[in-house]
This record gives sequence, structure tokens and C-alpha cells, in this order.
Amino acid sequence: MTSALSDPTLERHFKGHRDTVTSVDFSCNMKQIATGSMDSCVMIWNMKPQMRAYRFDGHKDAVISVQFSPSGHLLASSSRDKTVRLWVPSMKAESTVFRAHTATVRSVNFSGDGQTLVTASDDKTIKVWTVHRQKFLFSLNQHINWVRCAKFSPDDRLIVSSSDDKTIKLWDKNSRECIHSFYEHAGYANHVDFHPSGTCIAAASNDNSVKVWDIRSHKMLQHYQVHSGVVNDLSFHPAGNFLITASSDSTVKILDLVEGKLLYTLHGHQGPVTCVAFSRTGEYFASGGSDEQVMVWKSNFDECVDTVRVQRSTAPSLQVPPASSTTHPPFNSHPSVIHSQASEPSGLFNRQDSQPAVHTRSGSHSRATHPHTYRNPSSSLSSTHQTQTQGSPQVQAQSHASDGGAPAGLASTLEHIIGQLDILTQTVSILEQRLTLTEDKLKECLENQMEIGVLLQRKEEA
Repeated sequence: MTSALSDPTLERHFKGHRDTVTSVDFSCNMKQIATGSMDSCVMIWNMKPQMRAYRFDGHKDAVISVQFSPSGHLLASSSRDKTVRLWVPSMKAESTVFRAHTATVRSVNFSGDGQTLVTASDDKTIKVWTVHRQKFLFSLNQHINWVRCAKFSPDDRLIVSSSDDKTIKLWDKNSRECIHSFYEHAGYANHVDFHPSGTCIAAASNDNSVKVWDIRSHKMLQHYQVHSGVVNDLSFHPAGNFLITASSDSTVKILDLVEGKLLYTLHGHQGPVTCVAFSRTGEYFASGGSDEQVMVWKSNFDECVDTVRVQRSTAPSLQVPPASSTTHPPFNSHPSVIHSQASEPSGLFNRQDSQPAVHTRSGSHSRATHPHTYRNPSSSLSSTHQTQTQGSPQVQAQSHASDGGAPAGLASTLEHIIGQLDILTQTVSILEQRLTLTEDKLKECLENQMEIGVLLQRKEEA
């Protein structure tokens, strides 16, 4: 049934950060990709050929996490500078900032309705905020060490968090209580997330493993030991059938959760792969690493497999028999594409000693021009391209592929509409900021009035 599996292909390749890429996320319409970096910048990459990328400067230290809002109109970023910023992802790079924590903010995540944010920090707390007012709502405080990650469940009722205290905690958002703790005895989880069904969680651990737990029975369903280095990040395919992982062993791996086995090992980054994310539809996924590169891949492998599995079951289940649910696929020391078939791999992802060997589909070859060197991922040669640097927008992404999109007139009209929506969003954001300032001033006036009243009362009594 899986004989028609197609290998993932490298679609786009961006280079513009000056340090390790720490986080990556797709916008809901697949037009933009956001990345954060140790270089303190947030970058917005445009998937459409000929569209420039934008560099957002604002954070004073490394950007650790980025995420688009569900609507795509806002982008949240968290930083080592202890702040969270909400950006309008357009050329103007306007943002609002709020002092979120007393230490590095390692994670930021929007709720499904886009109305609230959850943040995780080295100050050992998890905090929940309103998005439009940027008002603090409440804090979750039971971790006893740095909190690496916090995520909302798909229905927004639960929050899952992972910490250096070697626990993964499940919280009820309404009661604000910890309802269960999972223990990582061998290490701690760098990243944790909910399965799209909301019934399971997966954790990427610094003991080189990936674990999947059922949040109802609290039992471990699957335990993958496929990496030879720390697992830094993971992302579920929206259909729930696949899980993609990023590791310091310089590989990206794709796991088949239904069969409980390793499908592919992708080599492309030079050095640790620090972040990975599926697009909202699962058609694409992106990876970033310490080599300062961002790679965008077309999934391909899910096209036929999803069809077969949806016919079998409307909701993919991870509760496979014990013999396979706790399968430990052996780590394959031979650099190649690993998939479920015994046939020879195509060799497109075979790693060479001198260079990354990744595949760019014929006719879809793309390049990113930047003041730095562009490296062609499918060739041993490197070519340097220069581009003009004018203010914030300074990376030009080009493609040799023909753009089979909408007519120019329609595209121009749509771009104009999007621009107007951005302006409206910015206006609303400014009005909300002013309203917040007014509320703060009013509160301050009331407090001063009360203090004056107390002083007058004391004078009268004296």
C-alpha cells in the first residue's frame, strides 16, 4: 500500500540570518515563512518568486521562538531579552512589545482562536496573555527549573509544558491546575506538542529520543530512538499520521506514527538542525539549523499514504499493538533515505563527506540572494550573489520556476487588499495600545486619589 511513496524534495533554500536559526513557522496561506535567530532578528521569507524577504530588528538579544497567529495577521516572537513582541508581518515591521518574564522567554504559542498567548520562560513560569490588549491573565508556577516549551491543545482547554526539571506537565487552562506530570528520567524535553487529535503529546528529548504519550491513560504509546544526537524540535503533520524531528546529529527524520517506524532520514544541514515545522496543510515542511540556513521541503510522501489511511479510519490512531507501539527503529548508520520499503533508496539524500546532498526537483531550482554567500544545495560548487541592501527589506528571493499563479492584474489587486488589511490591523493595534495606556493612566489617577483621600483622613484624625 505504501509502495507509491515519493521522496521529499527541496523546494526553496534561504540564507540571510547571521547566526543559528532557532525557530521556523509557516503562515496559514503558505505565502510567508517566519524565522527567529540567535542574531536577534526575526525574518519573513516570501514563498512567491521575486518577492523580497524582510528583516525585523527590535529584540536586543537572541530570538528563541516565533509563531504566526492562526489568521496570519500577526507574528509573535520571544527572546532572551525577556520580552515578547507582536509584529505585523509586512514591510513596515511595526511591533508592540511587552515585558513578559524576568528571564529568557523560550517559547510563544497562540491559542487556536488567536485570542490568547502562552509563554514559557527560564524564570520557571508559564504565563497566559490576551493578544489584543497584551494583558497578563495568569501564571502557572509548579516547575522548579527552566521551562523550555508550552503549547495549547487543539481545543484550547489544556496546556502542555516541558522543563529542565525533567517533567512534562499537563495543565487545565480553566482551573489553572496541573492535572498530570510525565517524568523524563534520562533527560529533559526540549520541545513538546499536542497531536492534532488532542489525545496525545510528543516530546523531543535531550537523551536523543522521541516519546509519545496518551494524555488520557497517561501511558507511553511510542518511544523512538532513531537519532544519534539531542532532539531539538518536532512537528506533527496536520493529518496526524507523521511526525518530523530535528536533531543535533544534523538530520531531519520523518516518523510514520501509524506504523510506528522511521520513514526518512534527510541530510542537508551542515551541523545541528535546531527547528522544524510542517505547513498548515502538511504539503510542505521547513527546517533551520546552526548553519544559518532555512530549507523548505515538499512533503510528497503523504499524498498517497494519507488517502489509503483515511479510507481505513477517519481519525488516525496511535494505539497500535504493544509489539509495534513501542517499536525502537534501529538507528541506521548508513547515510541514506530511510523508508518503509526494502527497495534501494534513490540516493538523493545520501550524505557525502564533503557537502550536503539534498535534492532540488528539476525545474523548481531556487536561489536566495543576499550579501552573504549563497550555497547551491544540490551542487558541490558555491556561487556568490550580491544584492542591494536598503533598510529592513534586504533579501531578494528569486526562482527559475515559472509562476503559474493568478494574472498580474488580479495579483496586484489582491496585494493592494492585503496591504489595506495590514494598515487596518496596524490601526487597531495602535488604538488598543492607546486604550491600554488610557486604562493605566486612569488606574494611576484613581490610586493617587485614594492616597490623597487617606492622607486627608489622617490629617483630620490628627
